[in-house]
Amino acid sequence: MPMSITELERATAAIDGSMPGLWMPSQWPDPLPLGGKSYDPEPYPLDALPEGIKNAVVEVQKFSQAPMPMVATCALSSISLAAQAYVNVERDARLINPCSLFSITFADSGERKTTVDGYFVSAIRTFENAQAEAMQPEVDDWKADKQSWAAKKAGILEAIKAAAKKAQPTDELENSLRELEQAEPLEPKVPRLMYGDITPEQLAFSLAKKFPSGGIVSSEAGVIFGSHGMGSDSVMRNLAILNVLWDGGVHTVDRRTTESFAVRNARLTMTLQIQKDVFIEFMRKAGGLARGSGFLARFLVACPESTQGYRPYREPDASMLQLDRFNARITQILSMPMAFDESGDGLAPATLSFDAQAKAVWTKFYNTVESQLKPEGELSVVRDVASKAADNAARIAALFHVYQYGIESQINQADMKAACMVSMWHLAESRRLLSELQQSPELHLAAKLDEWLIEQCNARKVNQIGQVEVLQHAPVRKLRKKAELLPVLQELIDADRVSTATEGRSTMIIVNPKLLNGGAS
Repeated sequence: MPMSITELERATAAIDGSMPGLWMPSQWPDPLPLGGKSYDPEPYPLDALPEGIKNAVVEVQKFSQAPMPMVATCALSSISLAAQAYVNVERDARLINPCSLFSITFADSGERKTTVDGYFVSAIRTFENAQAEAMQPEVDDWKADKQSWAAKKAGILEAIKAAAKKAQPTDELENSLRELEQAEPLEPKVPRLMYGDITPEQLAFSLAKKFPSGGIVSSEAGVIFGSHGMGSDSVMRNLAILNVLWDGGVHTVDRRTTESFAVRNARLTMTLQIQKDVFIEFMRKAGGLARGSGFLARFLVACPESTQGYRPYREPDASMLQLDRFNARITQILSMPMAFDESGDGLAPATLSFDAQAKAVWTKFYNTVESQLKPEGELSVVRDVASKAADNAARIAALFHVYQYGIESQINQADMKAACMVSMWHLAESRRLLSELQQSPELHLAAKLDEWLIEQCNARKVNQIGQVEVLQHAPVRKLRKKAELLPVLQELIDADRVSTATEGRSTMIIVNPKLLNGGAS
């Protein structure tokens, strides 16, 4: 029940000097969680990263002041994009997979992912531009050869048509056409590694016909997940394409009006940032396909706490030595000779295997995760994601190895242990995210409102906000209607996170001071 004005006056008479208008915390019960099991974020295992990677991550994070997990994940994605064309990773004789990573960071705009990506992919962009410039004469020659070839083909076809009209033999012309088809000039493989907003089918065509290794790097992945290509009528087909690319399998695209094609021996890295609300809407439209198809399970998930509001201006250092060393190593990796398969369109990567000690570490990690998939296990709610954790650990270990040692020798125990720690951290983040997403719509809205009320009260050093203001400025537009706000507000009242008080025709929403800065009892 809302408090009377007399009760409100009596309660607000006890004022904490650091926060005017704040009730004494001892007058409030402890706030309850908002339903369902929740998990606290774990610190990112920074020390698990090999020294050169760690040093670059620390340097970039210090300057950008972006969330550490975001920075580290961007660095790993850059290594994935550079190395994926050169190696596969072998877990056993029947389990040989790419080392490509899919990663997704859940954060609001303004967390500086674009800035951080820019630091870690600068060497990739430079390489891509340099290759395009160096190969331009070869591309020009190909264009001329292709035009000449097309003219010859058109001439033969016209000759066949003319001979057929006159009932003359065409055998010799047909043989010439067959020979010409076999001599079609092949387009040079100019490295196109970076993609922004592109549909999965367009991406598949580019990987099949242009260059077989690439990456989607986007700080506004809502454009991708909300695109026409992810509409309800095509989402299953496009999720299947992306799943196959992560697996390193073969995917055939049949078209009615344009050229059909098959993607095989191609590699894809994805590193995305998306707002939770946008992703929730995508999940709703996908109708369970994103999880049911295993799409989300393939991603390394990060849900870092925002650093916005805690990033005072800092003068940049004269140089970023550790980042320069990181990018120099990325350039070295990209400059290695790339092997293509017999078709000339796909890749033929080398295979990295584990040494005996690394295999023992990986096996223990696999079995530990598997044991927690039972109904009573800690990972039972994220079985789909957990089933890919050991695969991702192997991929990360391969990337650590390539970064430090190249594509020779075997993955060692230290790198495997480190990779398992990183993979486990991302698995914990997936569990934290999916536990939140499994909340009812009312609880999800209650959590958004709860977060906003606490943020507003802390900023103003008060513990109450008028209901009219909430109806005008609530963080979710749906809550700006009274009929929608009241049941969500009741969730917070039932959890002892807020109360309400009335004065005349005005209603105040009062936040439990134990949730606010300086409000510990």
